[in-house]
Amino acid sequence: MSMILQLDPTIMVETPLGRGHAIFIIDYGMHQNTCWVVAMSENGIVKHFDCNDIILSTNYTYGMNLRKNSNHPPS
Repeated sequence: MSMILQLDPTIMVETPLGRGHAIFIIDYGMHQNTCWVVAMSENGIVKHFDCNDIILSTNYTYGMNLRKNSNHPPS
C-alpha cells in the first residue's frame, strides 16, 4: 500500500534538473525509495525524483543547508 503526502507549504529543493517546489511525497513502503513530486521553478514542469536525488534548498531563516552539496550545482 502506498501513501501520498501533499506538502503544504511546498518545500524548495535542489534536483539534478535544477531548483523546484516539492509538492507531493509518495511512499511506496519499506522496500522502495520515496518518490518526490517536484514542480520545476524554471518552467513549471512537474517531475518525479527518487529521494536520493533531492536536497533541501538553502533556507537562511531556518538555518537549513547553509553549505550546498557539491553533487548538485546551484541553479
